[in-house]
Amino acid sequence: MPSIESSHRGLASGAESHFAGQIGEEYNMLRLICPAAGDISRRVGEFLKVWSSGSVPPGVPLRVVEIGCGTGITTSELLSARDDQLLTAVDIEPTMLSQARRNLADWISSGRVSLVEGDALSFLRRVETASVDVVASAYAFHNFLEHYRRQVVVQVYRVLKPGGVFVNGDRYALDDASEQTRLIQEEVKHYFATFSTMQRYDLLEQWVVHLFSDESPDHVMRLEPALQSYREAGFVAVAVHDRYQNNALVTAEKPGP
Repeated sequence: MPSIESSHRGLASGAESHFAGQIGEEYNMLRLICPAAGDISRRVGEFLKVWSSGSVPPGVPLRVVEIGCGTGITTSELLSARDDQLLTAVDIEPTMLSQARRNLADWISSGRVSLVEGDALSFLRRVETASVDVVASAYAFHNFLEHYRRQVVVQVYRVLKPGGVFVNGDRYALDDASEQTRLIQEEVKHYFATFSTMQRYDLLEQWVVHLFSDESPDHVMRLEPALQSYREAGFVAVAVHDRYQNNALVTAEKPGP
């Protein structure tokens, strides 16, 4: 699997860069406007900590791929969860990766994690079939356009070993569109309250625009259609954990040998 840092960006349709410039440079603001995001990252790490597969021989490190590592928040949770893994993390945005390099410097120098610059689909297409134990992600898949996201899911299934698992903590919009709209209205109010107090109207504008992009018809990742796309790709034991409003931890397994 690709395991060295690459300058390849592979801007495939549907893999737009959402965090260029100021919104990416100050991505730490997300913890103020969406505390659930940090909690989701923690839960992804907790899942990996207890997950086991009979297909991984004792003493052999887990091969883990993280899709959309951003500044390394979830990467850190994954690496802290267990020592028996080699992790490759991919992200399309250089602004985010430069922060990840700083935040993960010790793990990078120890050889436990490699960062790859590029879009998820192009990266996964270069990964050998059935070569990965775990594909993990947090707050990345909802940024993809729907048609692109479905292709990524198919590739995630392909690269996983039999018995491997896909774990994704993300914004899974409610299937009830009216209730989802109500939640988004409350979220926007929170954005205004937070950024107005700080007099950061520049970031307020950018995060509101980003939120409305997330909720657009070609982007929004509703829960049941997402789960169905995992089943259609071949996954079994598709399960929803820790559902909170429009956030959830979802896992899906590739059938074992």
